[in-house]
Amino acid sequence: MDDILVGTCSWTDPALVRSGWYPAGQRDPEGRLRYYARRFPVVEVDASYYALPQERVSRMWVERTPDGFAFDVKAFSLLTGHPTRDSMMPEGLPAHARDGSVLDEVWSRFAEGVGPLRRAGRLGSVLFQFPPWLRPGARAERILAQTARRTTGWPVAVEFRHPDWWREGQAELTCALLTDHGMAAVAVDMVQGLPSSLPPATPVTNSRLAVVRFHGRSASWGRGSKEGRFRYAYSEGELAEWLPRLRELAGQAERVHVLFNNCCGGASVRAAEQMDRLLRVGDWRA
Repeated sequence: MDDILVGTCSWTDPALVRSGWYPAGQRDPEGRLRYYARRFPVVEVDASYYALPQERVSRMWVERTPDGFAFDVKAFSLLTGHPTRDSMMPEGLPAHARDGSVLDEVWSRFAEGVGPLRRAGRLGSVLFQFPPWLRPGARAERILAQTARRTTGWPVAVEFRHPDWWREGQAELTCALLTDHGMAAVAVDMVQGLPSSLPPATPVTNSRLAVVRFHGRSASWGRGSKEGRFRYAYSEGELAEWLPRLRELAGQAERVHVLFNNCCGGASVRAAEQMDRLLRVGDWRA
């Protein structure tokens, strides 16, 4: 099962820290990461969406985790077209994505921030989670091309939030577009039946990596508080539904990252632990 890495979308979420999952004496920043890395082989860095990653911090992450541990780093909000506060920008730069010099500087800072992870072989992927208002079309294709140019040589995963990307008639075009850019498509598990729901499609667009993110199946998706959107406890049956899909992904990609984003209390780590157990029970590849 070494080709399927299971983890969560944060190890620093305040609700997780309060949940008691971390043992006493290991709840400081260093202790939390070292403990997490003993339990799981991969984690998603969520904080890099809200603020640019820092090179010094990335070096510490490398030092505190074992060889082979992977960090999937979420792209900074400005780089995916999301609203960005001026206070999160470097050196007082305005949060203006249309200004080429601003974008150049932000890309440079982001690259510096993840540099230690890349050099140590710990950068599992950079996740570009595009906003729900980005629909298929010429503008989106230009954005993807620009992103590919900026990330040459990086492992990149792309999650679309608008369901049109995976609708019948468009899905093959989406796969071809991502394949041409060498980007891994992100599959998602989420509540179905909402206008914003994405199907649980599992395309493989890069032979080196496939990514699955479990958002939970809360009916509050797309509205309400963050806690409400992600408050969900997966059942064993719901996780077992994914075993054949994960087996198929593992047959097409060198690595599969399975990440739980239902970050509310200890729900994400419990789901990750349960999924890991399910994958290890018996000869599940048979």
